[in-house]
Amino acid sequence: MSRFRLLQFNMQFGQVWDDESPDTAPIRVEDAIKEIQRHDADIITLQEVERANVGGKQIDPPPHFRKLQEALPGYHSHFSYPRADERELPFGIGMAIFSRFPLHDTFHEYIPSPAVEFDFFGETKTPTDRLLIGAKTRIDDREIAVVTTHLLAFFMLKSSSEVHGGQRAQIGQHLAKANLPTLLTGDFNVSNTDSLLNEYGKLGFEAVQRDEVTWRRKPYVLDHIFHNAPFRCVSHEVIPTMASDHHALVADFEFAD
Repeated sequence: MSRFRLLQFNMQFGQVWDDESPDTAPIRVEDAIKEIQRHDADIITLQEVERANVGGKQIDPPPHFRKLQEALPGYHSHFSYPRADERELPFGIGMAIFSRFPLHDTFHEYIPSPAVEFDFFGETKTPTDRLLIGAKTRIDDREIAVVTTHLLAFFMLKSSSEVHGGQRAQIGQHLAKANLPTLLTGDFNVSNTDSLLNEYGKLGFEAVQRDEVTWRRKPYVLDHIFHNAPFRCVSHEVIPTMASDHHALVADFEFAD
């Protein structure tokens, strides 16, 4: 295999986009699955696979992940919820990696959130922890690492990840120690794209794109695919979809040597 394709997609637990009423739009996981299938990617990284339940209860086995497994025969997969927390709000949680190549050394790592207070329908809340998951696989007899994350949206809390830099720094620790061809993907929830790309650029990681908006609610580039020097990005595309409030981000890669 000389090239392979990666799909990065925050599927927002299957809630489709509705311009007039996005927060009450129906949940149609089948639409998200069709969106994922049509890109025919070799590696797929997903955020907000499941919807959080009242009191933070986590359904096991995760129902949307199971539907994805059934719809993607021939793929190997890894899923994790974040740390269970009764403060969890009814948004998207849980991340997954799907790969046509066998996965090994899978892991998950909790990413603490600072106690930044915010108002949620008249109640004072603090954010729950976030998550990083990863795995290794082999392509063209070369071992690679794939990691994906979903960080806290500080801009929605009237703050910034530049002020509270711990989550970004925790991801950066993994990048600094990377000794394999490594792909980092996810929803980084950073409105100031340049600050994030410059931070990870100093660690040897380049984003496939920085200009095209990936979120429907605000004109922000929240979703990224980063790679280090052993990879060459041959092409990339931000693909609008009505299957989520995020667009799909697809990139084709080959080894640089």
